[in-house]
Amino acid sequence: MPAHPVAITLLVLVAALAFAPIASLVLIALEGDAEIWPHLAAYVLPVALKNTVLLLAGVSAIAVVIGVGAAWVVTVYQFPGRNLLVWLLPLPLAFPTYIVAYVYADGLDALGPVQILLRAITGWQSAADYWFPEVRSLGGAIFVMGIVLYPYVYLAARAMFQTQSVALIEAARGLGARRWRLASEVILPLARPAIAAGLALALMETLNDIGASEYLGVNTLTLSIYTTWINRGSLPGAAQIACVMLVVVAGLIALERAARRGREYTGLDHDPRRRVRHRLRGGRAQLAALACFVPVALGFIVPFAFLSYEVVTRELLVGFDPELFGHALMTVALATTATAITLALGFGVAFALRIVRGPFAFACFSIAGLGYAVPGTVLALGLLSPLVAFDGMINAVTQAVAGQTVGLLLAGSSAALVIAYVIRFLAIATGLAQAGLSRISTDLDDAACNLGARPGTVWRVVHLPLTRTAMLSAALLVFVDCLKELPATLLLRPLNVETLSTYIYQFATRGSFEEGALAALLIVLVGLLPVIRMVRLGDDLEKALPAEPQAAAPALAR
Repeated sequence: MPAHPVAITLLVLVAALAFAPIASLVLIALEGDAEIWPHLAAYVLPVALKNTVLLLAGVSAIAVVIGVGAAWVVTVYQFPGRNLLVWLLPLPLAFPTYIVAYVYADGLDALGPVQILLRAITGWQSAADYWFPEVRSLGGAIFVMGIVLYPYVYLAARAMFQTQSVALIEAARGLGARRWRLASEVILPLARPAIAAGLALALMETLNDIGASEYLGVNTLTLSIYTTWINRGSLPGAAQIACVMLVVVAGLIALERAARRGREYTGLDHDPRRRVRHRLRGGRAQLAALACFVPVALGFIVPFAFLSYEVVTRELLVGFDPELFGHALMTVALATTATAITLALGFGVAFALRIVRGPFAFACFSIAGLGYAVPGTVLALGLLSPLVAFDGMINAVTQAVAGQTVGLLLAGSSAALVIAYVIRFLAIATGLAQAGLSRISTDLDDAACNLGARPGTVWRVVHLPLTRTAMLSAALLVFVDCLKELPATLLLRPLNVETLSTYIYQFATRGSFEEGALAALLIVLVGLLPVIRMVRLGDDLEKALPAEPQAAAPALAR
C-alpha cells in the first residue's frame, strides 16, 4: 500500500501532541528558581528520591513474588477452588491504589475496627500497651500498592506460562533436569520478558500515585511535585523535580528493555500444546488454595467489604448526595470523550504506521506512546504551558479579527483534562491496535489496493471488522483508567468541577473518607469490566491450545 500524506501528517501530529508536555517541562525547569531550588536540593529531593526508590523496590518484590507465584500455581497445578481463583486473582486491579490506602489506613488505625477488636479480646486499654504495625508509613505504602498492582505481573506471567512449549519442557526433563532446575533455567528465563513488562506497568502506576502516598505520609517524587507547585507556588521548582522523575522513568524503561533484549524467541515454539495440570490433594491442595486466596482477600475482598459496609451503615444509598450524581455524570462524560478520541488517534496512528512502513513512521509511533510512561503530575505540569500558549494564540487571532478575546479555552476548561487523559492513555490504544493489526496479513491490504480501494476503504471494510475485539478491549481499559486517574485531574480540573476520584480525595483529605465510600464503590464496580475482559482473554487463549495427551503428566509438577 503506497504511503499516504494524510497518514504521515497524522503520525507527526500525534507524536507532537505526546512530546509537547515533555519539551515544555524541560523548558520550564531550565528557567530555574534561585530561591527555592537550594532548599529542594538539600531537603526535599534526597528524602523524596530515597522514598521513591524504596517504594519501587518494595512493590517490585511483592508484585513479583505474588504475581509469578500465583501464576505458576494456577497454571501448573489443579486443586479445589483453582478455577474460581483464576478469576479472582486479577480483581485487585479494579481498585485504585488510593482507595485501598484509605481503607487500610482507616481500618488499621488505632481507632479502627481491627485494633478495637484486638483490645477487646486481649484486655489492653490503649495502643500504648502493645505494638501494631503502622500502616501510615513507607512499609504500609509498599504493602498497599503491592497487593493492588501484582495482577499486572500475574496476568503477564500466566499468559507466558500457558503458551510455553511442552516439547521444550519434555526435552529438558529428558536430559535429567529436576523440578527446580527446570523452573530456574528454562521456564522462568523464557517468561522473563513478560514478567519484566508486567512489572514495568506496575511500577509506572506506583510512580503515578499521589493519593495513597499522601494519605499514608510518604513523601515521594510525585507528591513533592504536587506540593512544590500547589503549596510552595513554584512552577520551575516542580518542573525540576519532575525532570528527576523522568530520569527514574527512563531507568525503568531501560531495565524493562534490557530484560527483553535477546529474548525474542520466547513463544509457542511450534508446539503449543496445553499441559495437563498436576492434581494436588490434602494439605498441599489447601496450601496452594490459601496461597492464592490471601492476596485476593487482601487486595480485593477486604477493601470491597469495607466499602460495602460503609455504604450500608451510613445509609449512603438512602441519603444519596445529590451532588454525587452530577460528579458521576461529569466523570463519565470526560472519560467517554477521552476514550473516543484516544481510540480514534490510537487506531489511526497504528493504521498509518501500516501504510507508511518506515523508520521515521516507527519513531513517531513510539513517541506517541510516551504518555503512559509519564506520571500524571508530570504530564499536567508539562501541559500547562502549551495549553496557555494555544489559548494566547487564539485570543490574539480573535482580538485582531473581532476586537475581543475569548478567554481560556483549553487551560481553563475540562478540555485540558480530556487532552491529558488522551496523552496519558494513548499507549494503550496504540499497543492494542498494533497487536490487532499485526494479525492481519498485509496481503489483504495489497489485494484491496489492487482492486482500487483507497486506504480509508481498506480500514473500514477490512481492518475495522477484524480489530473489533482489540478496539473493545482498548475502550474498556482507557475508560476505566480515565475514571481512576487522580494526579492529572487534581492539577488540571477547572474550578467547581469534581470527578469521582477528586470527590473521594476531598473526603480523604478532611479525614472522612467513609463518606465517599459510595463513589469509591462505583469506580471499583466499573473497573471490574476490563479486568473480567482480560481474564476471559486468558481463558480463551488456554482453551485454544490443544490438550496434551493424558499420559504425559506435566514435568514441572514432579
